[in-house]
Amino acid sequence: MKHLFFLAFISLILSCRSKEEQLPLPNILWITSEDNSPFAGCYGDDFATTPNMDKLAARGFLYTHAYANAPVCAPARNTIITGVYANSGGHQHMRSTYPKSDLVKLYPEYLKAAGYYCTNNVKTDYNIEKEQKEEIWDEWSREAHYKNREPGQPFFAIFNSTISHESSIHNSIPDEQLRHRPEDVKLPPYHPDTPEMRHDWAQYYDKVEDMDTWMGKILLELEESGEAENTIIFYYGDHGGVIARSKRYVYETGTRVPFIVYIPEKYKYLYPAENPGSKVDRIISFVDLVPTLLSIIGTQIPDYLQGHAFLGKQKTDDPDYAHMFRGRMDERYDMSRATRDHKYRYIRNYMPYRVYGQYLEYLWRAPSIQSWEAAYKNGQCNEIQSIFWNTKPSEELYDTENDPWEVSNLASDPNYSDVLDRLRNAQKDWMIRIKDTGFIPEADLISRAAGSTVYDYMRNSNVNVEKLVEIAEMATADMKPTDAQIESWADDEDPAVRYWAATALLIHGTTNQSTKDRMYALAKDSSPNVVVVAAEALYSAREPAAGKAALIRALQADNEFARTHAMNAMDCVDENSKEVQDAVIAFIKSQQTLQRSRYDQRAAKGLFQKWNIDDKAYGFQLD
Repeated sequence: MKHLFFLAFISLILSCRSKEEQLPLPNILWITSEDNSPFAGCYGDDFATTPNMDKLAARGFLYTHAYANAPVCAPARNTIITGVYANSGGHQHMRSTYPKSDLVKLYPEYLKAAGYYCTNNVKTDYNIEKEQKEEIWDEWSREAHYKNREPGQPFFAIFNSTISHESSIHNSIPDEQLRHRPEDVKLPPYHPDTPEMRHDWAQYYDKVEDMDTWMGKILLELEESGEAENTIIFYYGDHGGVIARSKRYVYETGTRVPFIVYIPEKYKYLYPAENPGSKVDRIISFVDLVPTLLSIIGTQIPDYLQGHAFLGKQKTDDPDYAHMFRGRMDERYDMSRATRDHKYRYIRNYMPYRVYGQYLEYLWRAPSIQSWEAAYKNGQCNEIQSIFWNTKPSEELYDTENDPWEVSNLASDPNYSDVLDRLRNAQKDWMIRIKDTGFIPEADLISRAAGSTVYDYMRNSNVNVEKLVEIAEMATADMKPTDAQIESWADDEDPAVRYWAATALLIHGTTNQSTKDRMYALAKDSSPNVVVVAAEALYSAREPAAGKAALIRALQADNEFARTHAMNAMDCVDENSKEVQDAVIAFIKSQQTLQRSRYDQRAAKGLFQKWNIDDKAYGFQLD
């Protein structure tokens, strides 16, 4: 009798498996919106108006801990389409468009090989060479649509909305035309209560509502096509945003995103929880999307992918952490890494000598940040609101459950030392494991990887990432490295090590003669990135003439991003001498074309504005 029961049980299992295997491949629809934190009713935001998102969540599965790995579009999308962290492939800097490795496939290649008709309407901001993204879609245009596939062919389709993009608050709508009233906005504690701040928040909520309306039309069209019950739907925002201190910053407001998955009942074996309408607290991030797609369609997940499948037969155990990164944002350099578990967020700042609120031409188009800066300069900001305009600590730690706006830094609190150590070590292990390219400054990395790709260079050269991480940690820590350590780093044959030596001198340097001598030597380094940091250190050591000469030399480097780095430093040391102004003007005059996409030119434009120089007199019009 037991034998018969066992056979019946095995037969039942095999029957269930065969039913799953006999199902046709599901269609997959991705609905994505730009610059969205979880400002939605289904996420508990009672100020938001998101009926379509809320309805989808009620029918699907709402992920409560979903993260963009980068707080800005192009590096985030690079991570999505490759399944490799952008800072592992060398694509973490905003719109750097370096070539990707042939070893790293883009997910439409896998889908098309499995028989899918792949359409993209319309964003392709992947931070890779243009030629490498042109042929990956069956259709890519504002008219691209799954309806154009062959009869019976499964589809993968993206519809992307720019309605809620940061640019949506650049031009203010009159108060009386807003549906969300500025006076009803609940401001974060770090934002001052200015009319412009309240207005931009209210206008942004209007735009999220407009995006939700657009989303409803996409969902209705799917229903009317008759394919709704054959289609798995993903909705997510491409990163957080958009009011200042969200987008571009590795806080919750910059990286946490709404993420909802609807799975038709016929594919219920994919359910991540027992019933639709459930909340799922598994930590997921964009690097997980490619392995999850492959798991859903039954394609073996290759070893080079760096994420974890969260649906399908290749679903992994829940990860403990999500990891995030920040590099250059347009014309401004900064470098941070973040690690998040279910409760805490750890942030490591590798340029703590920079203020959070570095001027960025595009960011400053919003009236809200202009009013915040004015309030700070007028002494109208409290202590929390003033932090944004100050230099950063090397480490930040936040209890996101009890401090959702992340304003109480616990990194120096001994009661949280175990949490700090755990997250710090998890982050360090991750950076070493993925061969984080951010520990080599951008201009230097371009030079070193010439003739290859950054991804391949990091794996085929003798770069010691673990050594670079360790030195960068010591160079930027609160405790000063020993003079012997800095001297050893400054003499290292690796220019990236010398860069971190210069950084240590900038952060910790004194005005004794031996320290100055070391700064002078590094200011003549063969690497322009080393020269720029050493020059800034010379300013801090009250040697401005030597620092000025070094910055002018760096400005003449044959590399767009070395020049951008040099002009960042000119701004931050408040250098406005005639010699430096003449050097920047000469640089502009030497340019054959003026392009908004050139970040060295955009950095020069920012200096012209600061110095009250009429850029139009030099043909410098990029607006």
